[in-house]
Amino acid sequence: MNRGMLKSYRGFIPLLLLLSVSGCTFYQDIYQEDGEIMATPLPEKTTAPSAPQDEKVVDDPVLEHNSSEKTATVSVPESFKGDDEANKTLYEPQDNVSIAPPLSLQRALIKRVSTTSDAKDHKNFAFDLIQKGQQDNNTLFIIGGIQGDEPGGFMAASLIATRYNITKGSVWVIPNLNFYSIIKRSRGPFGDMNRKFASLQESDPDYDAICKIKSYIANENVKLIVNLHDGSGYYREKHIDENHSPKKWGQCSIVDQAHLDSEYGDLEAISSKVIAHVNTNLIRQEDRYSFNNTRTAEGNEEMAKTLTYFAVKNNKAAFGNEASKNLPTHERIYYHLLALEKYMDIMGIEFEREFALTPEAIKKEINSNIHITLDDNRIRLPLEDVRNILRYFPVNRDGSITYSPNNPLIKIIKENDTYTVYYGNRRLTHLKADYMDYVDIESKVHFKVDNQDTEVQFGEILSVKKDFLVYDHEEYRVNVIGFSHHSKKETEIPISKEKFMKRFSIDKRGQMYRVEFYKKDKFAGTVLVKFEDA
Repeated sequence: MNRGMLKSYRGFIPLLLLLSVSGCTFYQDIYQEDGEIMATPLPEKTTAPSAPQDEKVVDDPVLEHNSSEKTATVSVPESFKGDDEANKTLYEPQDNVSIAPPLSLQRALIKRVSTTSDAKDHKNFAFDLIQKGQQDNNTLFIIGGIQGDEPGGFMAASLIATRYNITKGSVWVIPNLNFYSIIKRSRGPFGDMNRKFASLQESDPDYDAICKIKSYIANENVKLIVNLHDGSGYYREKHIDENHSPKKWGQCSIVDQAHLDSEYGDLEAISSKVIAHVNTNLIRQEDRYSFNNTRTAEGNEEMAKTLTYFAVKNNKAAFGNEASKNLPTHERIYYHLLALEKYMDIMGIEFEREFALTPEAIKKEINSNIHITLDDNRIRLPLEDVRNILRYFPVNRDGSITYSPNNPLIKIIKENDTYTVYYGNRRLTHLKADYMDYVDIESKVHFKVDNQDTEVQFGEILSVKKDFLVYDHEEYRVNVIGFSHHSKKETEIPISKEKFMKRFSIDKRGQMYRVEFYKKDKFAGTVLVKFEDA
């Protein structure tokens, strides 16, 4: 039935570090609960766990855990000391700190709440830290999205987070460091975040994010950092033309200096190995990578403000990897992944990849297997082929949508009565709200699918070859969105694809439709039916 006709009815954040930096206390676990920063102080001695761990996700602003123990409350820093003391003020503890048990989440889900994109709500766009593999003191830290107009970088980081299985070693990934910037398709709505690592006023909107990312970089387990960028043109040591010159940034491996007195300190040699690997797998010769030493300490004032130079000043091996903005996004991702896989090889990190490392496979991969579950699994929404607009979409009367994306680059933005689903800086669909009260009922419902009885739960997708029917139940009524018929109820009726009005499908192909369940006028949940190709 057309819903219009229905109107008459009705954060593990492990910081395991003790740096030789004065005035700074660090914590083993930092996460958010009920709007407060929570923390576990670091023990005097720590050892890396030996047992393999599934990936862990730290998500702001909501992270679920089951502990009922007392936790510590930590205030965010009140001052930033500027250039000379940039490391000193990260998180300052209150006096009444109590110990909390370590936070351990196996394959934790990111949980979010819809928000506006107004500047006043920018703190609702906190980044995600995803830890993969076996946590040890040889961690590769991959960062994407420091500038929101560089999708090759943040999409590559997202693929590492979601499509790579780290079988040996430790990898940390932040795909969406400047998430607000990504949604805004901007280099930086509050200025370039990658120029804020030398000094920063506490009043700067990026202040909290900068403090957090500095603390992760300083973590004693992190040994090598790669910051992913998309740059203009093609970097060349000598000027060739307007698009190929020392003034361009694309297709190069960047270091702030050639050597560092630390593990992985031969930055030039490591960069050269990465470049050689990339250049043996080029799509075209113009795409060749070059070595770019910015010699930051010799007076490069702009580069002295960057994330990688902050890392170098903390004696951490750090590299910038640039793919050219002249290339399509999937080819930029290809070059980023080539480089990242070589960094893993250099560090002895082993992995399994869920797709072939080719530009064509990457293009397919970034547009597949993306979905969200909404409002405690009441609705599952596949996004690969979703329609541009989904009308009469059930939304809680309070105006908020809670959801769990299966990709850290997915965000729901509210504007008036429209909820737009973003994937990186792409707008996938607009949900036109139909506000209603929610009710909790038994989530298991009964269907007959292709002559076979089956029991399903809200949020599931049913595969149908020929037809289906929903069994009648005294506790709920059913609304099959887009089903054209003359009956007063929509149960106990065999329904084939031909009986739907295609414009009400979830997907553009017209294969998937919503079956919604209500208790009187209150919404309970949805099951999707997907018709298979004949």
